[in-house]
Amino acid sequence: MSQHLSEQEIQRRESLKKLRDLGIEPYPAAEYHITHTTEQIKAQYPENKEDEAFKSVSLAGRLMSVRVMGKASFANLQDASGRVQVYFNRDVICPGEDKSLYNDVFKKLLDIGDFIGIKGNVFTTQVGETTIEVESFTVLSKALKPLPVVKTDDQGNVHDRFNDPEMRYRMRYVDLVVNDGVKETFVKRTKIMNAMREFFNTKDYLEVETPILQPIPGGAAARPFITHHNALDMPLYLRIANELYLKRLIVGGFDGVYEFAKDFRNEGMDRTHNPEFTVMEIYVAYKDYFWMMDFTEKMLEHVVKTVNGGTTVKIGDKEIDFKAPFKRISMIDAIKEHTGIDINGMDEKELREVCKKLHVETDETMGKGKLIDEIFGEKCEPHYIQPTFITDYPVEMSPLCKKHRDNPELTERFELMINGKEVANAYSELNDPIDQRERFEAQLTLSEKGDDEAMFIDQDFLRALEYGMPPTSGMGIGIDRLTMLLTGQTSIQEVLFFPQMRPEKKPVLPKKEDFEKVGVAEEWSEHVMAVFGSVKKLQEAKATQVHQQLNGYRKKKKLDIPALQLPDVENWFE
Repeated sequence: MSQHLSEQEIQRRESLKKLRDLGIEPYPAAEYHITHTTEQIKAQYPENKEDEAFKSVSLAGRLMSVRVMGKASFANLQDASGRVQVYFNRDVICPGEDKSLYNDVFKKLLDIGDFIGIKGNVFTTQVGETTIEVESFTVLSKALKPLPVVKTDDQGNVHDRFNDPEMRYRMRYVDLVVNDGVKETFVKRTKIMNAMREFFNTKDYLEVETPILQPIPGGAAARPFITHHNALDMPLYLRIANELYLKRLIVGGFDGVYEFAKDFRNEGMDRTHNPEFTVMEIYVAYKDYFWMMDFTEKMLEHVVKTVNGGTTVKIGDKEIDFKAPFKRISMIDAIKEHTGIDINGMDEKELREVCKKLHVETDETMGKGKLIDEIFGEKCEPHYIQPTFITDYPVEMSPLCKKHRDNPELTERFELMINGKEVANAYSELNDPIDQRERFEAQLTLSEKGDDEAMFIDQDFLRALEYGMPPTSGMGIGIDRLTMLLTGQTSIQEVLFFPQMRPEKKPVLPKKEDFEKVGVAEEWSEHVMAVFGSVKKLQEAKATQVHQQLNGYRKKKKLDIPALQLPDVENWFE
């Protein structure tokens, strides 16, 4: 397949060939030994200038800027930890008569984005900037595409910033290189998960792994992704939750298990939903949902302190405090508080009337649980900014949850709401196999009514319960949403390295004929195409600039065609 290359891409490929012609392999196989990172040098050198370790350092990274000043040049080198200034002196790099390594390789054949390894000495410039004087350098990887170069003019206006969301998410590898702060978001995400692990491991809970491909998509009410296993000739589902497998392990004798899991739900996408997402689920035997509320708020306080250094987090103009204890209110009381309507004891018909009165949209497939969920989601959720446990959900909403010890119409369940969104969900787990079977059968009835998110009946899980599961409390927490909260992001795509996206639209490549239609001479058409890429870009420029640019291109490429005259170019703009 032909590949349309920009002028810069063509030049970089030419530089690649010239490097090889000089006997320099642009993609060497050998290990490059590194003694320091840029962060270590900038942090440690100012206080340890006499340390011999800084007399000969070796580090590697990308060239991010170059300022050539004749026999000497400055550049910025960026590695995984940050950037440091480096200084190239022609006579230091090339002590003999042959100066080609500096004059040809460094000045002409290296580009922004190339990886190089450098060795040299650390010093401080007259303006106090920690800098490395390069004694030798090695080409480690030639970049064939140019990085976006952000420029700021004299008026402080920023140009060519790589900030289009679709481009950033699709080309995260570029986003991480050129946009400050993006990498820190993902470093913090990992710290959040590590802090959770630390909290669980000190209590001797076991981290486990459960199947992603499942014969029955259980553990939640959601639409699954379906696939087919050829060898077994059977349908399989990407898991929508790992709950039922973790509870099987409690049946098997573990007192506490947890898992960081990728779950998949074939549903809508928006700023807080992605079809592939990460959850942490934990199950602890001999506990109930009151214990789990205490456990959850202590765990989150520990995580926030560990990651952010305090318990408060700023999100826009809101300040959220994760210091325990959190507020607690029942779902029915929350609905009453924000709508003035007490739905306690209402049947499906009465709930539909309430939805109609509150202008909450419904459809015929919804049972009592879905109707209540819609009322709460639309009328109550946005009000809970500070961490709040919403407790005691109606039994129709919670088919895997134990009935409330004081009210059989309710369940011992809570959801943790923060900044108007659900972050965690927890139960006193249902361990009565007869009751569980009846709940599954009620879900089957909803499925027959057309609810494509109703739960399947998992016969093997019911069999496991019949062998006996101790009283257990379980909790699941959305890692993506928690990371959004602790990094101040408002879109889930900002905390996923590679969010799901529509297929990339392939650009329509220009043709010589497109340029000839606007009057470009046939002998010039492919060269105008190489410089401007499209007729639109050509005609957006000024005729005088186009004239100068193309004649400069002709001279540089030594083209054997007559120079363009300004009137010829002006004809293209009529």
